[in-house]
Amino acid sequence: MIKRFIIAIVLLVIVVGGIVGFNMFRDQAIEQFFANMPVPPTTVSTVKVEPATWTPGIDAIGTVGAARGVDLTVETTGIVKEVLFKANEKVEEGKVLVQLDDAVQRADLAAAETQAALDQQALDRALELQKRGVGSDVAVESARAAASTSASQVTKLKAVLDQKQLRAPFSGIMGIPRVEEGQYIAPGTTVATLQDLETIRTDFAVPEQQLGLLKIGQPVSFGLTEADMPYHGSITGIEPKVDPTSRLVSVRAEVANPEGRLSPGQFLQVRVELPKEEGVIAIPQTALVTSLYGDFVFAVKPAPAKPDAPAPAPDAPPSLIASQIFVKPGRRSDGRVEITSGVAAGDEIVTAGQNRLANGAPVVIDNSVNPPVTGGEQATAQ
Repeated sequence: MIKRFIIAIVLLVIVVGGIVGFNMFRDQAIEQFFANMPVPPTTVSTVKVEPATWTPGIDAIGTVGAARGVDLTVETTGIVKEVLFKANEKVEEGKVLVQLDDAVQRADLAAAETQAALDQQALDRALELQKRGVGSDVAVESARAAASTSASQVTKLKAVLDQKQLRAPFSGIMGIPRVEEGQYIAPGTTVATLQDLETIRTDFAVPEQQLGLLKIGQPVSFGLTEADMPYHGSITGIEPKVDPTSRLVSVRAEVANPEGRLSPGQFLQVRVELPKEEGVIAIPQTALVTSLYGDFVFAVKPAPAKPDAPAPAPDAPPSLIASQIFVKPGRRSDGRVEITSGVAAGDEIVTAGQNRLANGAPVVIDNSVNPPVTGGEQATAQ
């Protein structure tokens, strides 16, 4: 009985050992097969790093306003007799825009002018009598006072009559009329808006850390998007006080708007141009990879020669590998990022396909589908 039990245990050990040994042999064979199997190269796009000339800048969002723009209102009460403008009409300075009913004022002015003429005649007669020696000085002074009072009354009534007319204070574009003929209006009632769109001003704010970079007359670019800034102007005002709540500094710039494409109230991308910098190392932003361990790029370098590898054919392309390099990025703008350390001029950097790469992986370069990079000669000041 014991002998049979021992034989069964021995057979069980032999079977289990055979299975374990076979599995170990199989795993080792598979590992050796894949270790000796050549890794196919990964196709990537690259770009060579070259020093560039950059124009640093301060980016912000501004609000457009007309250099001269007002909401027009009348100076006195009255009934609207005529509206002498249309929406979006270009008017010249001094043009009558709204005429109020002024019949009473015209009648008062006519009476005052008649009285002034009579008082002037009385003064002339008093002066003539004084020259002949038959008139007194008191009569002359009384007539002169009456004539002066009448002339002043005429001037006053003319001013009152002028208040019945709303004139354009400057040349510009009229807005939509907000009054109708026959309507009774009072001072403070907005008749329309008048905007001088030939010159546009833009108000924006920058952080207090960048206040020292600003100065009057500095060039500024404007546009609806960061990629398209066709309008150019200059800084005309810098607020000397920093807002204690937001820690921002208010800045005003002006830009010519001859075609009238910019309208007051809209938002614009603003870029204050700073002095150019030479020799800046910059790469496309698509080349930069951000991870928990830091920012890095892949550089393409020749593969090291293996001692036991056969000699390559004379016409065969050189073997290349991807080398992981940790870098320190700086300013960013227009699809490019400045590299302050880690990359030097002449390095060939991978711009597409790096998500399939590992350090030392073989690569093949194909720049026929290289991602486009916009601009490149501008950087955002930080």
